[in-house]
Amino acid sequence: MHMPTNYQTLLPPHRTAVLHSIEVVRDVSSTDLDRPTPCAGWTLLDLLAHMTVQHHGFASAARGFGAELARWDVAGVVDAVRRNPAGTYADAAADVLAAFADAGAQTPFALPEFGADVVVSGEMAIGFHLVDYVVHGWDVAAALGRTYTVPDDVAAAALTVALAVPDDEIRDVDGAPFAHAVTGPAATDLDRVLRHLGRTPAGALSSTRR
Repeated sequence: MHMPTNYQTLLPPHRTAVLHSIEVVRDVSSTDLDRPTPCAGWTLLDLLAHMTVQHHGFASAARGFGAELARWDVAGVVDAVRRNPAGTYADAAADVLAAFADAGAQTPFALPEFGADVVVSGEMAIGFHLVDYVVHGWDVAAALGRTYTVPDDVAAAALTVALAVPDDEIRDVDGAPFAHAVTGPAATDLDRVLRHLGRTPAGALSSTRR
């Protein structure tokens, strides 16, 4: 997959997207963790554990340790997220932001969740991560019944990357990260990102994938 990205250009909107996700997760309490989310079959605890471990996994990949599967093991963060959802998530987000700041366009990122021996450039990795956290920030807000926005430049950057993700049969396989695109009006670039990646901007909890 070719993603039309530039590492240095994406660093600022990527940082902003992750910081916005910290803000929405800050409002999550332990009593919210059983709420359903737009990610099919996942509670808010499941989603936050996924988001947390993905931050640590991408941070590890930026530092050359991404091939170590234990660094992507969601079971290792569930208890910490349950005890302190906001703090645990914020620590993981700070970790990944520091790692991306020290990496670069040609840094090799081992991403074993994409397949055995998969290694991508830093340029591609930051695009993947940006889109994930624009979308997952919205997922958390939707689970809480709240609206979610990001600055226009962040939404525009995420849209450029998201539109490079094909809406084809790969979205039908088990474990696919996104459901098929959802048709309908899209008033903003964020709406376009959400619809292209299988979400309904109105915030309905639908059968999207991760």
